[in-house]
Formats: sequence, C-alpha cells, structure tokens
Amino acid sequence: MFKAYDVRGIVPDQLNPGVAARIAGGVMAATGGRTFVVGHDVRLHSRGLVEAMIEALVDAGGDVIDLGLCGTEEVYFWTGHEDADAGLMVTASHNPAEYNGVKFVGKAAAPLSPDGMGAVRDWAASEALLTTAAQPGRVRAPAHPEAYIDRLMGFASLEKVRPLHIVLNAGNGCAGPVVEALAERMPPQVRLSLVHGEPDGSFPHGIPNPLLPDRRQATTDVVRALGADFGVAFDGDFDRCFFFDGEGRFVEGYYIVGLLARAVLGRSAPGTPIVYDNRMTWATEAAIAAAGGRAVVSRTGHVFLKRALREHGAAYGGEMSAHHYFHEFYSCDSGMIPWLLIAQLVGEGDRSLYEHVAAAQAAFPCSGEINFRLDNTAAALTRVEAAFAGTGQREDIDGVSYSFADWRFNVRLSNTEPLLRLNVETRGDTALLAEKTDQLRTLIEAG
Repeated sequence: MFKAYDVRGIVPDQLNPGVAARIAGGVMAATGGRTFVVGHDVRLHSRGLVEAMIEALVDAGGDVIDLGLCGTEEVYFWTGHEDADAGLMVTASHNPAEYNGVKFVGKAAAPLSPDGMGAVRDWAASEALLTTAAQPGRVRAPAHPEAYIDRLMGFASLEKVRPLHIVLNAGNGCAGPVVEALAERMPPQVRLSLVHGEPDGSFPHGIPNPLLPDRRQATTDVVRALGADFGVAFDGDFDRCFFFDGEGRFVEGYYIVGLLARAVLGRSAPGTPIVYDNRMTWATEAAIAAAGGRAVVSRTGHVFLKRALREHGAAYGGEMSAHHYFHEFYSCDSGMIPWLLIAQLVGEGDRSLYEHVAAAQAAFPCSGEINFRLDNTAAALTRVEAAFAGTGQREDIDGVSYSFADWRFNVRLSNTEPLLRLNVETRGDTALLAEKTDQLRTLIEAG
C-alpha cells in the first residue's frame, strides 16, 4: 500500500483499523514525535481508521489534535500552526469508494523523506510494539479554530472587487463546510453558490474527481444556469480545485498554473522563484517570464514540489493536475487559496476568466493528460524511448520527455495508480498537436 509518498489500499482487505494503528505507530516511531494532528475525509470507513490511530498514539503517550472531518490541507495547516511533530490525513482522495489511504507530513508540515516513509512502512510491517505510556496522551481540538479561515482570507483582498458570482461544487466531499465558512467572510458584492455541499460518503453524485470529463457536467450546468463569472469543482479531500469559465467550459489546470504564477508574482519581488512540474511547461515558463519571476522545474508529485518550494524559497508552485502550493501556507498545497486569488484577479479588472487564459490556450495548445492502463507500462516506456532516441532534446526529470522546435511531450508512470500518463503540447499548432498525440497513443498501445 505504500506508494511514492502516501498510502492507498482497499478497505478492509488491505487497510483496516488494525493496519491504521500500525501505520500511526510507525509515524510515531519514525519521527520520535509526541504531538500529532489527525483528520479524515468523508468516506464511510475513514472515521474508524482515525479512531484506531488516535487510540494507538494516545496509549503510547502521544497528544492528538483531532480535526475530525476535514480537508487534507487542514491537516497540513494545523500541523504547522500547532507546531506538531507530524500530521496524518486519512483519505483516498479521488480513488473509488472501496479505497482509503493516509497522507503524511512531518514537522512544520514538511513532507516525510523517502527514508522516513520507508521507516514508517518497515515499522508498520514489523512485530514491533509501541511502549504503553504510564500517562496516556490527550486528545483536543485546535486551540484557535478560526486561524485556518483567517489564513485563507489573508491570501486575497476582495473588498474592492467588482460584483462576482462564483459557483463552487464540493461533490459531497469535505469542501462544503469550508466554503460555507468562507462565504460568511465574503464582502457583499461577492456571491458564492455552493453545489453538492453536504458531505456524504456514499457519494450520491459519483466520486468527486473533476479530472474525469463525466464528473464536470454538474458544474458546467450550474455555471450556465446561474450566469456565474466562473466555477470551481473540488476533489474529495479538496487539495485540488478545478476551474470553469463563465460559459461553463473546463479550463485545463495547465493554464491555471500560469495564471496563479502571474497573480502571485504581481505581489512579489522581481526574480521571485516559481516552481512548476515538468509534464507541460511552455505556457508556464512564458507566464513566469512575462511577470518577472524565475522559473524552477520540478519532478511531478506533491513531495517533490514541496521540497522544491522550500529549497528555492519559491512563493508559489503549481502542477497541471490542479495541485497548487504556497510559501505562506507552509509550502503546502491548497484547493481553497487558488480560487480566492483568481477571484481577486478577475474582480479587479473587466476581463473574464476566459479572457485571462485565452492567449495561453492559443499560444500553447495541449492534449490534457491522457491515461493508459496497460499490462506492461515499462515496455511502453521503452518503445517511446526507442522511437525518439537521438531526436529533439531529451529531459530526464521524470519519465520520458522530448522537446522539439514546435512541440514537446512527457510520458511517465503515475506515482499513485497503475497508469501511464501522456501529455503533449505545441507552439500554437492544433493540427500538429493532434498528429503527435495520435502518434504517441499508437506507440504506447502497440504492445
């Protein structure tokens, strides 16, 4: 169940309360910590897993800050804000309902190192036992519960924006209560319409994963019906958010990275670093250069982006998969901060969200991420490498990437699922985009 940077497994065969308690024990043993933040998503089995974790930690003398139902970013925030030793979030994000998992952070909400993750895994799989403390730990709520919403609101200044109407689709995941709390802090000219806001682990409208086209229609329909300025849809644990323009059209996360880079750089010193992932890069690099920032490319994945932000002192980092990271949020990803920033960006002028991204969409058309479920992903990667060896400019950051004068591509193995992922982009040539995407698709599926 241990992946590159988190845990995912089927409940109860792989992940159950007993295993969850072992994982919590592994975190305590690996970090040597005494104070832990825990939280869980809306899945029907999540609370039982968290309760097993809490019991294991408290019996061993650990103090636990129990957030209850929350988003992953809340565990990140409170781990940093409360100066806790580690945070554990029980969630499987956008995986099917039978899955659950655990995401981890250490001190100051920093990601666990590969060695740290390995130590958690090895302890959990061993027969080691935590020592029962003479004095059990205690369980409490955050000391200042308003601090998280205060931090979110500190990222954007909305008091002077023009009238805005924003649709936010929580997908019956964890985002609804946070959107409601933010709505109470909005100035009167900013109207929020919450869709599927009631947390419901039975997922009556399907697993909230707006990367899937068939999970986008509800947001599109409401944006159009209400004549909203733009729409936002969240995944289950709302560490990702996805945007829809005023016509209800889905905006690829790739273009949102450049837009947020511009928004952050507009309030930063010249030369401020911005981190981005290597799947598709040209539009992001152009946006960073135009706004006076310094571009820093990273391997895909939240652990790698977070490390890069910390290493380079970057103000913002973005992945085309809709993870967005902020220095002033412990260099962690947030699904709430991006739409607040874009509300300010759109509201301060007369341009729509579509008008803000249209130039980048035309200059750098992209395929979007295409996923392949294959029997032999390694063989497919080998075929791609063999076909392009000695051509273009090879990039060795993550997977197989090649850049040419007018197009580039990246194909890589998923860190969290048994998938091969393909991304293609060109310099303003949609016909070439279709041609090269079809070429690569045929090559990948040839086996």
